[in-house]
Amino acid sequence: MFNDNLITLRKLKKLSQEELAEKVGVSRQTLSKWETGESLPDIEKAKILADFLEVSLDDLLSYNNQKQGLPIPPKGKYAFGIVKVGEKGQIVIPVQARKVFQISPGDNLFVLGDDVQGLALIKESDFLNLLNALQNQK
Repeated sequence: MFNDNLITLRKLKKLSQEELAEKVGVSRQTLSKWETGESLPDIEKAKILADFLEVSLDDLLSYNNQKQGLPIPPKGKYAFGIVKVGEKGQIVIPVQARKVFQISPGDNLFVLGDDVQGLALIKESDFLNLLNALQNQK
């Protein structure tokens, strides 16, 4: 997966192997070996690659776009998959989303909406903190 992710991200950035190799501090041949799967970068070079390509190290190494059906998301952005709305409007938030955003059973979520951007969920405590911060700026 790493080599496929590397190729995809390099092409998304419209970089040649030589250009990306220069940014990372390796030869074009080394980058080519990474892309063909002949070798892997050391952890330091992998971190430099991830930072430059603006993805998490974990996603660079193991993101499976065939399983997800979507390209690698930028660092700090997530695509958790599709959920089905139940009869009464309920949805089940995927486990990974609950872990990332520390959502636990019994938490209250505030639902926000925008005609163009869609729906957003935010933990009640985070929303109240945001409101307090805005009020304190006045």
